[in-house]
Amino acid sequence: MKKIFIVTGEPSGDKLASAIISKLKKNNPNIEYLAVGGTYLQSLGVKSIFNLQEITYLGFTSVLFNIFKIRKRINKTVEEIIKFQPDILFTVDSPDFTLRVADRVKKINKNIKTIHYVAPQVWVWRKNRVKKMKKFIDHILLLFNFEKKYFDEENIKNTFVGHPLLENLSKGKTDLDNLISKDKKVISLFPGSRSSEVKVLLPILINFVKLMNNKSMDYLFVFHATHENKNFIVKTVKNFNIENIHIISDETIKFQTLLKSTFAVSKSGTISLQISNANIPSIIIYKLNFINFMIFKLLINVKFANIINIINDREVIPELLQSECNANEIYRSVSYLLKKPELINEQLMVCKKTIDEIKSKTSSADESASILAKYLAT
Repeated sequence: MKKIFIVTGEPSGDKLASAIISKLKKNNPNIEYLAVGGTYLQSLGVKSIFNLQEITYLGFTSVLFNIFKIRKRINKTVEEIIKFQPDILFTVDSPDFTLRVADRVKKINKNIKTIHYVAPQVWVWRKNRVKKMKKFIDHILLLFNFEKKYFDEENIKNTFVGHPLLENLSKGKTDLDNLISKDKKVISLFPGSRSSEVKVLLPILINFVKLMNNKSMDYLFVFHATHENKNFIVKTVKNFNIENIHIISDETIKFQTLLKSTFAVSKSGTISLQISNANIPSIIIYKLNFINFMIFKLLINVKFANIINIINDREVIPELLQSECNANEIYRSVSYLLKKPELINEQLMVCKKTIDEIKSKTSSADESASILAKYLAT
């Protein structure tokens, strides 16, 4: 029986991996799996060797303070992979964890094929990582076509598979009448998938809701949570006794709610692509502690946080970062844009044009599963 060991580093990677493994299982049922994963992979019957939350840290200082825990988990993961003897080591996103594991495994057993999904953002910072990856990655699966040149330069086998969040918007319909009152407009709120992100952004977003409610009770605010952080968000929101807040974690309900939204406030990250692809206007927020922010500023070579803004080299989607990431600024920005339909229309038009240029014509999960299957067949 063929074997695949999957390594993810956070809930978003767990979700991406599960979509691919779900496709692979349909056509290749006789594969044994083991993983560092979360609830999404576990729902497919893939066992995780430890809880994903044990390695999900945000920012340099957080990683630094937990360096011994992370190192211990890397050692444990490598040990379990070597013991499992997989045909493929499939690493997904979170390069500071997953690629360290892949590097160590390749040094011990060169026969294990290493395939990585979601390239590190070398076009943003630390371009020299590509040279190092050449030593231990057999194939890299790219979300964006413009990434190819970086890996072609080093002769690393790569395939543009497309971004899963930019795929066809034809998910199952769900009746939202019990969730969304017809007399209220929906504003979707995305506080992030990492617990460290949620702890920072959730209080800011709750205060933003309070400011909006002081002006009008016409809106319903829906927090899009992961399964891992839903309970934390529910408990925190309960302390504020705000009636027009809902918290959802079901993927189909989240998707249908997004499509019905008037506006979205999202943490910086790939979720902003899904929001733009759904043709929903938005703003981007993010906040790191001061030390992490200064380190990032020294290392990055782009002006913006959002991929749409980076590609267009201008602020198409407003970004409220660091000191501007506060309830008052979010309230001002959202209120202003809701009164300016011409600005919203311009944002949506540029986003659609940009997404049309970068999206793949095929399914990312299908394409990636097909590549994994080919490696298993050799």
